[in-house]
Amino acid sequence: MTDQIQADICVIGAGSGGLTVAAVAAAFGEKVVLLEKGAMGGDCLNFGCVPSKALIASAKQAQAMRQANQFGVCSVEPRIDYQAVHDHVHSVMAAIAPNDSVARFEGLGVTVIQKAGRFKDPKTVVTADGETEIKARAFVIATGSSPRLPEIEGLSDVKYLTNETFFSLTSRPDKLVILGGGPIGMELAQAQRRLGAEVSVLEAYHVLGRDDPEMSSLVVDQLRREGVDIKEGVKVLKIERPDDPDLHPHGAKIHVSLSASEETSNDVVEVIEASHLLVATGRKPNMEGLGLEDGKIRFDAHGIRVNQSLRTSNRRVYAIGDVLGGPQFTHVASYHASLVVRSILFRFGGKMKEGIIPQVTFTDPEMAQVGYSEEAAQQKFKAIRILRWPYGENDRAQAERKTTGFIKVILNKKGIVIGASVVGANAGEIINMWSLIISQKMPIKAVTGFLSPYPTYSEIGRRAAISNYMDLPAKPSVRKVISYLKKFR
Repeated sequence: MTDQIQADICVIGAGSGGLTVAAVAAAFGEKVVLLEKGAMGGDCLNFGCVPSKALIASAKQAQAMRQANQFGVCSVEPRIDYQAVHDHVHSVMAAIAPNDSVARFEGLGVTVIQKAGRFKDPKTVVTADGETEIKARAFVIATGSSPRLPEIEGLSDVKYLTNETFFSLTSRPDKLVILGGGPIGMELAQAQRRLGAEVSVLEAYHVLGRDDPEMSSLVVDQLRREGVDIKEGVKVLKIERPDDPDLHPHGAKIHVSLSASEETSNDVVEVIEASHLLVATGRKPNMEGLGLEDGKIRFDAHGIRVNQSLRTSNRRVYAIGDVLGGPQFTHVASYHASLVVRSILFRFGGKMKEGIIPQVTFTDPEMAQVGYSEEAAQQKFKAIRILRWPYGENDRAQAERKTTGFIKVILNKKGIVIGASVVGANAGEIINMWSLIISQKMPIKAVTGFLSPYPTYSEIGRRAAISNYMDLPAKPSVRKVISYLKKFR
C-alpha cells in the first residue's frame, strides 16, 4: 500500500541548495519533505568543495616547507604520508557532516526520505520504489550535477577517476594525467604536484579559458614553475591499457594518445603514460529519472528551464543550483534557495542577478572575480575605466612574500563599480567586499571613504580605488582652489 503525504514543500535533492530550502522553510513552520537518494550534503560536502579544499590545505603545508628559506627557516623536502592526507580530508568532511545529516534535519521538523523521487504528474512526486507519494503546494528540484564524460575511444575500458572517486585514494598517484584544464582540473593538478605526484594537464583549448587571460596567465605560469606539465590545444584520440609490461617500463597503467586539436587527421603525435587518469571535462545536470515530462517541466540538454524567479514551466515547481546548467557553485545554489523560499513563503521572491555572483579558483595564487570582466565590460559599455593595484605595493604581501598578483576594478562612466577581479594571495577573501560593492551599485568614491586596517591584503582594493583620483593634484583647477582657500586663514 502506498503512503500518502501532504506537504507544503517537497524538495528533491539534499545538496546545499535543497538543504537551505528545507531548513529555512521548516523554521517558518512549513511541513517539508526532503528526498535524497545519495549522501546528505550533496556534491559539495562529499565530492567537491570540502574535500578539495582540505586536500589543497595539505598541499599548501607541503609547499610552505619547501619555501621556508624565504623566512630564514631551513627548507626541507616534505615526506608525504598520503594515507594521512586522505584521513585529514575525510576528517574535515566528518566534522561538517552533522550539519547536513538526516538527524539534524529531522530535528528541525523535516521529513527526510532517503530515496529517489520522480514526478508522477504535475502535482505529485513518488519515490522510486513506489511506496510513497507526496503532494505539495510547491516543489523544488535541487538534484545538482555529475561529471560529464567525454567521448574518447577506450575511456570506458580503463579505470578512470572523477571528482566522485578521486578523494577515496589512499596512496599518491605516481603519474596523474588530468583531462580538462578548468578550475577543478587546475586546483587538483597543483595540489597533487605539491604532494609529490608527476602531473600532466591536457586541454583542447586554453586552460582556465573562461577567466581573464591576464590573470589566468599568472596562475598557469606558477603551476608550470612548480612542475605541472600543461598541454594546451591537444586532442585525446584514444586511451588504452597496454597488455605488454615492456610497453610501460615506468609502471604506467594507462596510455593516452594525443594529436593537435586543430588538426583534422587522427595522427598520433604523442603518447603520455599515466598511473592514474582524472576526468575533469565539465559537468552535466542530474535530470535522469525525475519524470520531468510527467511533471510538465520543460528542459533541454543544458538543464531545466526556469524564468528569472527560478520557476519552471510547471508553476508549482522551482529548480535551483547545478541542475539549471548555469554557474556551478555552492554559493549559487544557496543564493537560488533564498530567492525560492521568499517566493514560496512570502510571494515576493526576487529575480536572479547573475552579475552579483562571485567566483573563486583556489589555486595558488588564487583567482577571484565578480561582476563584469574587462572583456565583457568593453563589449557591453561604450566607456569604462579600469583601476589597478599590484600586490607588490602592499606591505602585508611583502612581509609574507606573496607579491605576485594584482587587483583590477572596472567602473562605468558614472564611476559605479561594475566589476572586480583579483589574482593573488587571499583573492577569495578580498573579493567579498567587492561583491557587496557591486551588489549595492556603489560608486568608487564610497570605497575611498572606509578605513582598512594596516597591514592587510584588503588595502590593495582601497589603494586601487584611491588611484581613481591620483590625477587631481596635477589639475590646474584644483590648484587654483587651494590657492584661493589660502586667503582664509
